[in-house]
Amino acid sequence: MNKQAVWSWLPRLFHSFSLKQRIWFTFVILITVGLVATGSIAYLIASKEIQGNAMQSSQDTVNQSAQIVNERLKNIGTAVRSLMFSDAFKQLMKDVQNKDNSNYYKYLTAFQYVFSQVKFNDSMIESILIATPIGDFYPTSSVRNSTNSFYKSEMYEQFQLLKRGFWSKGHVDPFFTGNQKVISLVAEGVSDDSYIANQSTNVYVVINVKEDDLRDLFMDNLSDTNKHYYFVDSQGEDVNYADRTQDKALIQRPDFVHQMTEASKGSFFYRDQDRQDYLVNYARLDVKDDWMIVGVQAKATLLAKLNGIKQATTFVTIGFVVISLFITNNLTLLLLKPLFRLQKLMKRVEENDLEVRFESVYQDEVSQVGFRFNRMLDEIKQLIADVRNRERDKRRAEIKALTAQMDPHFFYNTLNTIYCKSVLGENDDVNEMILALSNMFQLSLSGGRDLITLADELDHVRQYLAIQQRSYENLFVCRIEVDPELHTILVPKIMIQPLIENSILHGFKDRTAGGEIQLTARAEGEWLHITAQDNGQGLVPEILLQSMTNPTTSKHGYALRNIYTRLQLYYGTEQRMEITTNAWGGAEIDLWLPRYEKEEDFHGPSN
Repeated sequence: MNKQAVWSWLPRLFHSFSLKQRIWFTFVILITVGLVATGSIAYLIASKEIQGNAMQSSQDTVNQSAQIVNERLKNIGTAVRSLMFSDAFKQLMKDVQNKDNSNYYKYLTAFQYVFSQVKFNDSMIESILIATPIGDFYPTSSVRNSTNSFYKSEMYEQFQLLKRGFWSKGHVDPFFTGNQKVISLVAEGVSDDSYIANQSTNVYVVINVKEDDLRDLFMDNLSDTNKHYYFVDSQGEDVNYADRTQDKALIQRPDFVHQMTEASKGSFFYRDQDRQDYLVNYARLDVKDDWMIVGVQAKATLLAKLNGIKQATTFVTIGFVVISLFITNNLTLLLLKPLFRLQKLMKRVEENDLEVRFESVYQDEVSQVGFRFNRMLDEIKQLIADVRNRERDKRRAEIKALTAQMDPHFFYNTLNTIYCKSVLGENDDVNEMILALSNMFQLSLSGGRDLITLADELDHVRQYLAIQQRSYENLFVCRIEVDPELHTILVPKIMIQPLIENSILHGFKDRTAGGEIQLTARAEGEWLHITAQDNGQGLVPEILLQSMTNPTTSKHGYALRNIYTRLQLYYGTEQRMEITTNAWGGAEIDLWLPRYEKEEDFHGPSN
């Protein structure tokens, strides 16, 4: 056998090996040549990086904890501002300005809902006190300690000294019973009334935060038992009242405190009197830069892992490392090249590229999987095409079926009304109702199209209103406000009329007059926002939403459920429907639809 024949025979033999055999062959080389070198290199790299990573990890932990506390305190400050924007607070400020305390109990009652909302939004809030010259306001769930007036407290004196709001360090709550340990936010009451805003009303808001909850908030993030964390001010004194009995001589030393500069965060090594070194990380709070979270860790603990690495690491010759890397890299690429290629193809399939195909000169297990992968893609493409066709036909059928489900009682009642008016000789009304009913039928058919312009849909609504206003004389009025530029937007037909029908049949069912309906349509970016609201008896949004998402045989909310289902069939998730109660106490229904002006731009739902 000549040399050329040998070289041509070897590739064929290698291609005939199974993947298991090729991997085994590779491991023989790696075990004898590369394992020791790779392990040594890993140890060397780890020994160089561990100290830096440990220091950065400690700093990141302290920074994250400070950020958590800072954001929570900011939220409490936001809660104070929202309390001052409430109607009850605005009216209170006016009475304080007028020195009128006749409405004290009225505002005390009105504030209970505001207090409940503030405490509900942040469970860390223990108690709230609004101190005013006409009396104190606080949640009735808290018991006020009437012997301690805010205006005679240290907080009031501190505010007069600072002339601005501030956070106080931990203390026992003096204003409410229970001896709760709290941290307090003190802010002066303000009003958006320009006349009141320019004058001092001597109104103050005190928010007491549970210091235990505040400490648990950041301590939950600090789980390393080899480190100690402190919540202190710039002098090293504890912010929390409960922590002040503990011995913290280290962080209260002047030379220790001096190294914590005014920077928002930082780290340094500190050596104590016993010549022990510590790694110190600190981060200040934005809401009160005098407060910070400090982490202290013994340097010996930090570097303990390095000593183990130094003992376990051995020197490896440069030539051995080069050979090991060369063999490992090239053999891995050679042996796993088909698998890598198949992996890349699968990633492309994950990105919905079904046109990829696997090709290989090998006959091993990976190649066999690749060829079966090709056949699977062909079958998937065919299945997807079949499913899309069936889903498209099914969706069209469902849309047409839902559109056709118009309430026959409307037509029966309309025909009966036409008959009665005809008998009574009210021929003008009869003529208008017949013409409106005819136009409604014509617009409903719309040449077999499912999408019509907003202008046509509004015409359909107007014809419906013309009939109903003749049937229910003086019951209601309807105002329609639509920008003419939106008239060419395409919407599903018979989508707005059921909203008006809902107001008439349900909202005004106990009325004989005075009903008002307002229909608006406006552009919001790429959306068409349609709103229908009335001053009727209103709806229960939770019950209707439950009925729409879990259909039953009940006719309650049937028209709205029909709209909800059709919107999903037309647009999928690219739509929104909301049912709420408006300022009148009546129903408000909002629809957000994508804006399309051409049917070719409409591609159906995307879920």
